[in-house]
Amino acid sequence: MDHPDSAVRTAADSLIQSIELAEAAEGLGVDGAYFRVHHFAQQLGTPAPLLAAVAARTTRIEIGTGVVDMRYSNPLGFAEDIAAADLISAGRLQLGVSRGSPEQVIDGWRYFGFEPAEGATDADMARRHTEVFLRAIEGEHFARPNPRPMFPNPPGLLRIEPHSAGLRERIWWGAGSDATARWAASEGMNLMSSTLKADESGEPLHVQQRRQIEAFRDEWAQHDHGFEPRVSVSRSIIAITNDTDRRYFLGGGEREDQFGSIEPGSRAVFGRSYAAEPDVLVDQLRSDEAIRAADTLLLTVPTQLGVDYNAHLLESILTHVAPELGWR
Repeated sequence: MDHPDSAVRTAADSLIQSIELAEAAEGLGVDGAYFRVHHFAQQLGTPAPLLAAVAARTTRIEIGTGVVDMRYSNPLGFAEDIAAADLISAGRLQLGVSRGSPEQVIDGWRYFGFEPAEGATDADMARRHTEVFLRAIEGEHFARPNPRPMFPNPPGLLRIEPHSAGLRERIWWGAGSDATARWAASEGMNLMSSTLKADESGEPLHVQQRRQIEAFRDEWAQHDHGFEPRVSVSRSIIAITNDTDRRYFLGGGEREDQFGSIEPGSRAVFGRSYAAEPDVLVDQLRSDEAIRAADTLLLTVPTQLGVDYNAHLLESILTHVAPELGWR
């Protein structure tokens, strides 16, 4: 937004600074750069070009999304775009997909040309799109070739091109409940659990997420997917190390989980924010059961404050918090 307190005034700022922050994160030794995707909002809405651009400007860091709303995605066109970005990255994509979050507009996927099948919900449509997408990136041959093609065809049915080997094992499902975590496991997708989850027990978020992770791993063990899954949880964590940090974050934000409704008929638990001096943070984070159960932690950062400041926040975590908790 064009706001005096924001370092990100335009869409171009957002995209270019996203690339620059990924470069800075790689230089600091951060393991991944993941981007949220939202439609009809002044945020990032087209992941494939951004992922490809980050891939071209980096060499080591994982590049991902958290998450792509599959209600809006043409699964075959999306498969082409994502495979191309993964090839540019040399196999560094970690793609989070899901049913998506509450929208900016009413049934926004309808404007993209999609309708649920008769008797199905928009969540059913997201899962159906995902299943088609997964088969496409697996390299399924399904399309009948033209007997008089423009270019010579290999024998048999054709698949989506380009194909990126190994991409199928790097797809994550953003699960908002225990049931969708089990579905992700049955489909052979890694688990991504955010700072928001369906409230299924009234317990704190980290306890409910730990149970969700256990449900996911129990279901995974019932299938032979041929690889070990990964599990991520997201947290807002700010290490207070200077006066600017104190001005922005000390005393702000929610210090306890919040319970409420984001959609009619559903109750959710919203995760607390962590902002404290490093020694206090370490003590607080030691008791987070979901962080201990997961193998990947996604840190949400206030990107509107600019590349340099966010690089400082990341470096503070890497220097003062991560070593004490054995995250590296």
